[in-house]
Order: sequence, then C-alpha cells, then structure tokens
Amino acid sequence: MPVSPAYRPDPQFPDLGAEFGDPVRAEVFPKTILRFRNDRAAASVGLDTLTDDEWIAHFGRFEPLPGNIDPPLAQRYHGHQFRVYNPELGDGRGFTFAQLREAGTGRLLDLGTKGSGRTPWSRTADGRLTLKGGVREVLATAMLEALGVPTSRSFSLIETGEDLERGDEPSPTRSAVLVRLSHGHIRFGSFQRHAFFERPDRITALVDHVIANYYPELEGANDRPAALLQAVVARNARLTARWMAAGFVHGVLNTDNMNLTGESFDYGPYRFLPHNDPNFTAAYFDHAGLYAFGRQPEAVFWNLQQLAGALSLVSETEALVEALNGFGTAYRGELTAAMRMRLGVQARGAEEDAALVQAAFRAFAEGGERLRWEPFFFDWFCGGEARALAGPRGDLYALDGFAEFRRLLAGFTADRPERLDDPYFARAEPEELLVAQIEALWAPIAERDDWSGFEAKLAGIEAARRAWGLPAQGT
Repeated sequence: MPVSPAYRPDPQFPDLGAEFGDPVRAEVFPKTILRFRNDRAAASVGLDTLTDDEWIAHFGRFEPLPGNIDPPLAQRYHGHQFRVYNPELGDGRGFTFAQLREAGTGRLLDLGTKGSGRTPWSRTADGRLTLKGGVREVLATAMLEALGVPTSRSFSLIETGEDLERGDEPSPTRSAVLVRLSHGHIRFGSFQRHAFFERPDRITALVDHVIANYYPELEGANDRPAALLQAVVARNARLTARWMAAGFVHGVLNTDNMNLTGESFDYGPYRFLPHNDPNFTAAYFDHAGLYAFGRQPEAVFWNLQQLAGALSLVSETEALVEALNGFGTAYRGELTAAMRMRLGVQARGAEEDAALVQAAFRAFAEGGERLRWEPFFFDWFCGGEARALAGPRGDLYALDGFAEFRRLLAGFTADRPERLDDPYFARAEPEELLVAQIEALWAPIAERDDWSGFEAKLAGIEAARRAWGLPAQGT
C-alpha cells in the first residue's frame, strides 16, 4: 500500500479497554462505487497516494490500514436526546476505524464511519446510511469548513448498492457508507454512560485519555476533571459562536452529538439560514423549537451542564460550577470575534467590536426576509461600502435602517483586503447551501445518476473557502 511518509498511525482508543468500545466488522456491500474522496484531507494524514482501488478497499470494504485499529470499534455511550435520557445508545451504524497524526500539527485524528452496518448498539435499525444523507453531509462539512467552523471533514463517500426503506423520504432509496475525519469521537454521552453506572474509575480513565490525547497542556492541573471541563467549555463556546456567524442550524444538539474537542459532526437534518430568524428549526420533528437557531447557545450550555454532572463523580462541584460559569462570557467574546471575522475587519477594541456586531444583527432585522444571510457577509466583506451599495442589494443597504451599521463599519480597518482581489468576490452572488439548492442537485443524481451539480457545488464551495481565507481546522 503506497502510503506517504506523512502517514503516522497512532491508535489510542483501543487502550481504553472493552468497557468503552465493542469490536465489530463492516457489512459486505453488494457494490462499492466511489462517489467522493477528499484528497486535501487525505494528504493531511498521508493517504492521498492511494489509488481508487486501494481507497475502496480501505473505505468501502474496510480492510485495515497499516498499523492501525483492527478490528474497528463501535463506541459505547449514552445521551440526552431532546433532553430525555437514553441509556440504549452507542455507535449503531458506525465505528472508529483508524487513528492517525495530522501532518504539520501532530493532532490525533480519527477516521470514523457512518452507514457501515449493524453493531451491538443498532437496536432495531439497519445500520445503513442513505446516499442522499451522505451527499448532504459532504456538502455540510465542505460549507462549514469554508466558513471557518470547526467541523469533521467528509473523507470518503462510497455507494453500496442496497435499496433502503425510510419512513421520512421516498423509498426505496440508494445506500452509501461515509467516512469522516475528525478530531476525536469522545462524546459528552461517553462520560454520561459511566456516570449512569456509577463508575468513577471509568470516568477518570476517560478524563486521562482525553487530556493525554487532546489537551496535553492540562497534564499538570490540580483538579484535572474541572480543568478539562473549563477547556471544553471554551472550545464549545467557540464552536457555537462560529455556527451562529455561519447562519447554521445543527438540528439535533443531543449530548451524544457533542464531543470533547469542540468540533461539529454528525449532520442529519441541518439547515443554513435563508435569512435571520432566531426561531428557524432544522429538524421537522423539533416541534417545540428546542434546537432552533437562536436557542443553540442555550442548548450547548445545557449539554455542558450534563457533562459537568457526569464529572461531578470525580471532581469538586464548586470547581465545575466555576468552569460552567465561564460559558456566557466566552460565548459573547467568540461571537463578536466570529462576526468580525466574517465581515473581514480587524479588531478595534471590545466595546467597538461588540457595537458593530449588535448593529449587524439590527441590520439583519431591518432587512427581514429581503436580506439573505450569506449575501450580507459577502457584500460587506472587508468593510467595502462602495461594493455593497453598488451590488444587487444596494438599494436595501441604503435605507435608514442600515445607517448605524454603515457608520460603525466605516470606522474599522479591513483585514487582509487583498482577499477581495480573488475572482470569487467579483461574482454578484456568493455560494450558499440552502435546502432547495441541495434538493435541486440531488434530483439529477436520483433520476439519472448525474453528479455534475454536486461536483459543481463542491467546486464552488472550495472556491469560496480559498477566497474567504478563514481560520483552518482547530483554530
């Protein structure tokens, strides 16, 4: 197998032992048709040199990677789902396939699957993934990465040749197996499981594992669980703020869908905002709007409280409460930074930056449904008033309701204004990923196996990623 010198296997999760994961095998699929491979991500872990046949062998048939996890492990965890505790969770259609070090950073990364077949935690489900679900996740991760959101990266998508029955979409529908590259799959619910069974020894083992592999700077902390919670609070404050600045609605913010590294993953009924709407929901089954756009900070904080509850078996309550109390301040600071990043301007100071962000949200309110979320940032990037007023929404921006935003933004200095020289910013409209657009590119795939729209959308998102020049993963 022609792995590159950048390939550095480092399987750590198996060392936790049998109480944390179950050995499993992938299903043998009728077909393995490669639909997407992320060579940029693959290069970061030394796997870009694989031929397509070798790629399919490892990510369609799951032949082990050299020196890596064998057999794969389905992780055990519990979790709150829409705030109802569920002790019957775990990896029901996926597993941890490999762990590797990232070239340049040395970060430990996981290759995990979705749709690879049944596991001991599948219950009555079939362990499969629809091809449409895989397409949607590839698009979500590409768009979020372009917008500076810490996210898993879709690594591989292979169609598997089965007809699946689903109650919430036309059936039978095509099947696929997805592989994602992530900075860890240890969930809040991983800790909850062992708290449920009143096993502080296993919680301590998880704390030690997470610190050793993801937060080595905490090795010398006096109260390691509280120090870990404080770091996780900070990471998730950043994640939530980046979601909000991206106009992204995850849709299913359960505790088993949040991890210790503060990285977004597992995209089901997500949506990107068409326009600013705090009550906008992504999941059709979220009737109460629990995970609506404007309630995402509240949802994340509630989940952090559940993590703290699990850690209370091995830490002092006062220290955990202090760590939790830092979320609000951290989130406000991260939201200000994320919005300023999206507007492409340099910091002026806490008060001035916060005032600009508040004015931006008031401008969104003024624009209402006439102002789409993504075009606002595209039009005003690097503080370009002349460009914004000359564009297709110039008449809207000239209204009195935008005067405060225009005035405040004019006082900021553009950050790397040379980015506006990219051809992307000569376009009239930016790349968006609205649900109607996803449906439009899925239709020709479903009807005549035409992938040109999907490929064109990915190429457009990649052009946007390069043009925006927003922070890379993990920053």
